[in-house]
Amino acid sequence: MRRITVRTSPVHGRGVFALADLLPGTLLLEYKGLRLSWKEAQRVHARSAAEDGHTFLFGLDDGSVIDGARGGNSARWLNHSCAPNCEAEQDGERVFIRAIRPIETGQELFIDYRLTVDGRRTAAIKRLYACRCLAAGCRGTMLSGRR
Repeated sequence: MRRITVRTSPVHGRGVFALADLLPGTLLLEYKGLRLSWKEAQRVHARSAAEDGHTFLFGLDDGSVIDGARGGNSARWLNHSCAPNCEAEQDGERVFIRAIRPIETGQELFIDYRLTVDGRRTAAIKRLYACRCLAAGCRGTMLSGRR
């Protein structure tokens, strides 16, 4: 029985939605895609990311990334929220998405992207990575809370 589906999101583009009630701790899916060095990923995606702030790149602890746009699965459509109902957990070179609170059938699944950028957070950078989640306590950005 399928537990999730991808469809149009009211938050941004496409999103992942629950097809059944999901309990906290439920392992939902693995973030899949081509594994690249960060340098290679930046070269490949420099133009598109700079244009719309949209990314399918998932950074790993060792500095490499999983490129969900190349060989990825439904996990690449998870949208950001400042009040996520799922979290990503890394196990070696793999990343898994797990529910962290109850999710009802029909609800969208969210993770907190906690993106980082090199250099100063200019107004242009803040606009590029503006948050659309509308959660209570929204920090207004998909960037990490660190300044």
